[in-house]
Amino acid sequence: MAQALYERLGGEARSAGSRPEAELHQAVVEALEELDIDVSGRRPKPITNEDVAWADVVVTMGCGDACPVLPGKKYIDWNLVDPAGLCLEEVRELRDDIARRVAELARA
Repeated sequence: MAQALYERLGGEARSAGSRPEAELHQAVVEALEELDIDVSGRRPKPITNEDVAWADVVVTMGCGDACPVLPGKKYIDWNLVDPAGLCLEEVRELRDDIARRVAELARA
């Protein structure tokens, strides 16, 4: 969600996980569609050192030691719930929280 929301603001972003699922959660796809953001063709992928090297800022979401750490990178940890198993209403709340955080990050 963070990648799609950041891209909507005109930024470039990558999204990857320490333990990615095979598919995006349907409630995530639906919650973003409500904002006219189509992520239906995207697939979760594992994070790599190349992803971290590419980034100016690395936003983690509780991956701890599973995330690559490279010197000189700025890291921010957002303590967010995993959308797996959440209902659409809960995913909307999470989406809106992430959207606020992404907007703050874009302004920084």
